[in-house]
Amino acid sequence: MTTRRLLLQRFGRGLSLLPLLGPSALGREALAGLAAARGELAADLAIVGGGVGGVAAALAALRQGLRVVLTEPTDWIGGQLTSQAVPPDEHPWIEQFGSSLAYRAYRTGVRDYYKKHAPLTVEALSNPFLNPGGGGVSRLCHEPRVGLSVLTDMLAPYASLGRLVLLLDHEPVRAEVDGDRIRAVTVRNRRTGAEVALTAPYFLDATELGDLLPMAGVEHVVGAESQAETGEPHALAQADTGVQQAFTVCFPAEYRDGEDHTIDRPEEYDFWREFVPDLSPPWAGKLLDLSYTHPVTLKPNNQGFDPTGKGKGLWLYRRILDPSIYRPGAYDGGGATLVNWPQNDYLLGPLVAEGQTAEKAEDHVRRAKQLSLSLMYWLQTECPRPDGGTGWKGLRLRPDLVGTDDGLAKAPYIRESRRIKAEFTVTEQHVGLEARRKELGREDVSAEPFWDSVGVGSYRIDLHPATGGKNYVDISSLPFQIPLGALLPVRVTNLVAACKNLGVTHITNGCYRLHPVEWLIGEAAGSVAAHALAINESPKAVRADRKRFETFQSKLKAQGVDVAWPKATAR
Repeated sequence: MTTRRLLLQRFGRGLSLLPLLGPSALGREALAGLAAARGELAADLAIVGGGVGGVAAALAALRQGLRVVLTEPTDWIGGQLTSQAVPPDEHPWIEQFGSSLAYRAYRTGVRDYYKKHAPLTVEALSNPFLNPGGGGVSRLCHEPRVGLSVLTDMLAPYASLGRLVLLLDHEPVRAEVDGDRIRAVTVRNRRTGAEVALTAPYFLDATELGDLLPMAGVEHVVGAESQAETGEPHALAQADTGVQQAFTVCFPAEYRDGEDHTIDRPEEYDFWREFVPDLSPPWAGKLLDLSYTHPVTLKPNNQGFDPTGKGKGLWLYRRILDPSIYRPGAYDGGGATLVNWPQNDYLLGPLVAEGQTAEKAEDHVRRAKQLSLSLMYWLQTECPRPDGGTGWKGLRLRPDLVGTDDGLAKAPYIRESRRIKAEFTVTEQHVGLEARRKELGREDVSAEPFWDSVGVGSYRIDLHPATGGKNYVDISSLPFQIPLGALLPVRVTNLVAACKNLGVTHITNGCYRLHPVEWLIGEAAGSVAAHALAINESPKAVRADRKRFETFQSKLKAQGVDVAWPKATAR
């Protein structure tokens, strides 16, 4: 019996690559080329977590000839871009610089998808900077399913060549450790319960919550550090593991004027309708209201909401379907927006807490879904209208856009993870505008230059309200670099952080957590693993020797990774 048949018999459909998406699909059950026996899969690199960082890491390693196994707990790869359904939060210069060729290829792929498959106007087809949704948060607001299709296409050639195995619906359950090395990570099929042990010289933790860290005994941090620990101006007076940024269950909502799509009254609607966040500084009032706390001023703010197209505000903030780009008669709806607003940030508890059971975390997700459905019901029935009326009955959920039955995203949008105790930790003093000015004693400043830079990013230090009672922290930052030292644990030698779990603080997580930054973290993680295998040295050894690192950094630059900014501008 062939290896392929043995594995399919034992593990079933969980070894399929991706749901079929027409001609761009990777196909089913592609396993060729990787050794497997008695419930084990061996590869050059095991990447646990198929979000933005995990996919970027896989692509980087595959480009350099590695055999890769990539796991994902949902049935969609792409994380923030797809299963969490959030349009990319990007810096203003993303079209010109400040990312990588691979990330720009993803962005081009999204635009090309619409131009190839959608009935667009002549103007939209000729626009090189097409923003499919026309949302204000990004120059590339798009539907989650399109992101999934593009990422699928990017991985497809390597699956066809048998160099990639993707285990969908698989989550890590335990790790085997030998001293300072991880020997194996066991993942479980969430549908069947079958387990498979992954073995590889190197493991990347690209999970949304840093799940491998406690399993493998990797030293890590949870929640907010104290000022005494980090010296950061905006750190807490005392450390608090319970202070973590809220997560959000997002959902797309379409508007159809004159129709009634009111959902059933959610089970917890009465609770959420009256809920007032207990935060310091105080929240603006009830959570289900158009007024909320302005992230910067912390004063009441109301952008307004009008899905008819007459107003801007929350409707256009993360719009993912813009009616104006389609030819007349091709689309008769009023567009769709992705609801990821202050009003559905979940504040009743974190997903990671000492002693917290899996059942408790699942209950937080359940209640977060109730909050999002309650917000939808409130918008449909009680939301104030500009004409003096209440409710927008024409709003409807779009389950087809997110691949779920309930119309909510497949997975919660995670802003804050466990974070490794790293060889180097980025603090506010390295990237915060006011902290840098104070540190250097002058007004004209740039972020700390890191000699071991493996990528760049730029975003405000944007901390959403947190569990534990803390309101927004939203302060200016400077375009920054990603140091390799922040991806490497202080002790464990064959694990590399590949997403939001790198060596940052609760404060600097606020600018290192966004889509293009996570992509570059993952790309660097996959690349350093490939380089380490090529020279028969560990990633730690690559960083420990300046000449070795410069050779590696030169490879990154040759692959189109920007490792420095041409000019630093405060955000």
